[in-house]
Amino acid sequence: MANYTEYLQKIWKKYEEAGNTTPVTAREVARWAIKQGLWKPQPASIERRCAEELARAAREEYRTDEYGRRYRARHSAILESNGTQLSFWADIDKAPRSHMQRAFGQRRRQIVGDCHQLKIDVDHYNGIYPENMPIQMIFDFTEDLMEIEALEMHKQRKIA
Repeated sequence: MANYTEYLQKIWKKYEEAGNTTPVTAREVARWAIKQGLWKPQPASIERRCAEELARAAREEYRTDEYGRRYRARHSAILESNGTQLSFWADIDKAPRSHMQRAFGQRRRQIVGDCHQLKIDVDHYNGIYPENMPIQMIFDFTEDLMEIEALEMHKQRKIA
């Protein structure tokens, strides 16, 4: 039997094959899948759900330093233990350097992976519509970062 993710992907395909229109929200597809009897709640581990919610809350906790920089308070680093990958969380203000180096490196690799997939998707789209002007993507974010920092500094000066 296909894994759960593959099963959910098949629900999307069935939704489209049933003649439903796209673009569509995931909530609309969920409503349709439940109505069709294609999806039912699975018994979930209370501990696992709590851990997922705690991790989500940790990712969304921000603080502001004395320079007005809004920074993420908690960071995760994935380590392997007995053949299992575990995500270890630490407070940025108290974490050892080794934890933060690992966390920052892993986040950077995620960003690079997202950019790589975006490039493949854009290249594919441009390839199937050669008659259109190609959509261009710039993957040098230096100017974007400078613009965001300048806007943040401008906001801080207005507040002060």
